[in-house]
Amino acid sequence: MSFDPHNSSYDFYNGTLWFVNECTIHLDEDGRRIALFLLYLILFVVGLAENTVVVWVNWRRRHSANGVLFCVINVSLSDLMVVFTMPFFMLEMTMDKVWLWGRFLCKVTHLVYVINFYSSSLFLAFMTLERYLSLARPNLPACFPPNQKRRWLLCAGIWLLSLVLALLENVHVDLLEWDEPGCYMVPEQYYTEWFVSVSFLCLIFQFLVPASIIVTCNVLIARAVRTSPDIQNRRDVWLVHVYSLVFVACWLPYHLVLFLLTIDDLETHLFSCNMVGVLYFSFSLVQCLSLFHCIANPILYNFLSKSFRRNLINAVITRISSPPASTPANAVVGNTGTAAVKERKLSNTSTSHSDIGA
Repeated sequence: MSFDPHNSSYDFYNGTLWFVNECTIHLDEDGRRIALFLLYLILFVVGLAENTVVVWVNWRRRHSANGVLFCVINVSLSDLMVVFTMPFFMLEMTMDKVWLWGRFLCKVTHLVYVINFYSSSLFLAFMTLERYLSLARPNLPACFPPNQKRRWLLCAGIWLLSLVLALLENVHVDLLEWDEPGCYMVPEQYYTEWFVSVSFLCLIFQFLVPASIIVTCNVLIARAVRTSPDIQNRRDVWLVHVYSLVFVACWLPYHLVLFLLTIDDLETHLFSCNMVGVLYFSFSLVQCLSLFHCIANPILYNFLSKSFRRNLINAVITRISSPPASTPANAVVGNTGTAAVKERKLSNTSTSHSDIGA
């Protein structure tokens, strides 16, 4: 599926196509396609393995009173759904934006991608806020309280908001038959107005609001950890700032390029033709690099956590040592009972922020 912003470089200027006289830069399109294919392949293989393990381990404790754990599960589910759309990106990129899977998959895969584009960032923001409240403001009400009804209502609200924001884009996604079929977002009328509106909604709800919450709460968490006499893991305080840095590093280049493309649509000929060419050339690259959050999130919020690693080892051992069906019932009860006791003990620890404040 190809995001194809309005290319103002094909407008007329003084009766002449301006790129004929001004464009001098030559970009390696074949090299970009090869690089994107390899990047998407890495994202698919590693992201699928990591997020599947995270969901498998944490789903066993989904009824825990820990609101952070609840957010971790939703972030991993969101990232996992994005990963499942990546084979379509890979093949489309290989065939130079040719779409061979029909109109239905064109719209569905894009809808799934954009829903989780928003939901992953929103759940990360709520998870960081929940972590801050539980650590520094335990007297304040939690974002995801143990009350299951309120927790699921808030969860449904985040997914619903992500769906509404995604539909604003997806309504104009369709299969276009030119020389070759392609999956594009191109409204028939008022393209500039629509593109600018969607771009700013994306900038606000997917980046600025989540980034503000994540950075602010992580700074406050680091300050609380540094000054609290009860915290032992002060050497891990720097990791809190890594969470903010990784989020900004993944998404800032994407939104910066998208913002410049929006400016180009609003103010035609503000940038040189070479500048516009570089922006369109780099857009698919920064879009692909932004998806590396699907690999970074499981590492930062799960695999760096001692409690998660213990739960992972416990889950693997339990799976390997589970008795066959022919084993006597009393032996089964004994083994599973011991495993259950161990898992209950492990489930009391936090699975995020590398056990800071756990």
